[in-house]
Amino acid sequence: QLQAYGGGLVQAGGSLRLSCAASGRSFNSYVMGWFRQAPGKEREFVAAINWNGGTSTYYADSVKGRFTISRDNAKNTVYLQMNSLKPEDTAVYYCAQGSTGLYRRDAPWNYWGQGTELTVSS
Repeated sequence: QLQAYGGGLVQAGGSLRLSCAASGRSFNSYVMGWFRQAPGKEREFVAAINWNGGTSTYYADSVKGRFTISRDNAKNTVYLQMNSLKPEDTAVYYCAQGSTGLYRRDAPWNYWGQGTELTVSS
């Protein structure tokens, strides 16, 4: 089970950190990711981090330099630090657990959290 939380309402230029707590499976062995879905749009990839964390991170071009994904394997938690937020970042954010330890663009995502909503006001 993946539980995402931390969403809310923030002004443009502000910051927020999302968290996703995992339970019931081998969190430490798999890549973790964040996705988002804006109203009327398809779900899109935001960021991913390999099983071993550190600098093994990947980002969508739209968030590169503003968002940072990290993980704490001791706490079974993955984070998404979001800075310099823009109104176009408004979406429901989902965390997901991958099927591999290392990120691959074509690899499936096996488990999904319920989503947490972010609204960025202009």
